[in-house]
Amino acid sequence: MKPPGPHATLFLDVGRIFTSESPTESAVLSGVGLAVEDGRVADIADDGALRDRFPDAGRVDCHGGVLTPGFVDSHTHAVFGAWRAAEYVLRSRGLPYMEIARRGGGILASVRDLRDRTQGELEAVSRPRLLEMLRLGTTTAEVKSGYGLETEAELKTLRAIRTLAGEGPMDLVPTFLGAHEVPAEYRDRPDDYVDLVIHEMIPAVAAAGLARFCDVFMEPGVFTVAQTRRILEAGLSHGLTPKLHADELEWSGGAELAARLGAASADHLGAIGEEGIRALAGSQTVATLLPGTLFFLGKSRQAPARRLREAGAIVALATDFNPGSSPSPSMPLILTMACSQLGLDPYEAIHAATAAGAQALRLTDGRGTLRIGAPADLIWWAVEEVAEVPYRYGRPPIEGVWKRGTRVH
Repeated sequence: MKPPGPHATLFLDVGRIFTSESPTESAVLSGVGLAVEDGRVADIADDGALRDRFPDAGRVDCHGGVLTPGFVDSHTHAVFGAWRAAEYVLRSRGLPYMEIARRGGGILASVRDLRDRTQGELEAVSRPRLLEMLRLGTTTAEVKSGYGLETEAELKTLRAIRTLAGEGPMDLVPTFLGAHEVPAEYRDRPDDYVDLVIHEMIPAVAAAGLARFCDVFMEPGVFTVAQTRRILEAGLSHGLTPKLHADELEWSGGAELAARLGAASADHLGAIGEEGIRALAGSQTVATLLPGTLFFLGKSRQAPARRLREAGAIVALATDFNPGSSPSPSMPLILTMACSQLGLDPYEAIHAATAAGAQALRLTDGRGTLRIGAPADLIWWAVEEVAEVPYRYGRPPIEGVWKRGTRVH
């Protein structure tokens, strides 16, 4: 898709605008419309003033609906090969996720599949998924590697992400996750695999400029605290900002390590401890919660979103979209889960899925907000109140999605 040209569009007869400049009802504006010019929010004022200032602009009649920023999905594995529905049958019959992994399923099944695909094949199967994300309101998404677990396969994945990002219209932020799992050929010598990640993969990724972040799946039975620290510090030395899969299924001290290293985010946190909550609250490391994963895995416990917020941590929401443990690209569904299962209110949830998601990706251009000067990434909802955005779950009442001022759905 060509980039938007220098034109203006007015969004008129808007019932409510949720600017997402705060996670509270104070971010709701009424009685105003929004002007977009050259891909950015140019003005927020009453309809008459906008018509006077932009007499030749195109117009979108929102029929009393709600405008919010486009979603910033800050944790996905959206570029992968085959789905893994057969494992869903096993889990439905009671086989735990980690047991499936020990039998060669889970991440390693996706590894075998991805290694056999060309970069072009990987791009072809991923495009429709990204378009579905866009239709559901995601205008910026982080995408991780991690289904290659060998140097060339990891580079192939990151090159595919770069190609898809260049095609647009969604912005994709690449993360290197070579430490997603220990591959089968290194199962009995995991430290040797860590050495491969540190001494071969990270330098190759950095030299090619293929990633902004370096991530590790730190979980008992996968990567230890010491191994994780070595990998993330190696990434830092090559200019890759740390992110961390932390305390997902069992406590491991991941949140504390993320805060100590100044990581952009600590993600999952279903088993975070009180020390981890305090560590994140005293840092700029974003607590990125992924309720779809624990829901899909059938877990009764979710991340303590309310305790994290009350302690002062920055809380973001993301899908964890992947073929094994969270096969949904739907940020609207994540909002509903956040309100019904994590204890967030609708304003907190939308903020966590927009402005806080941008913080988790260290984006500082105003993305995730609707304020003057911010990129005009926005969603028009056919609802009367902001609270209806997560309330009306199942079929999201999205009337349109715009990326930098151009309608993309």
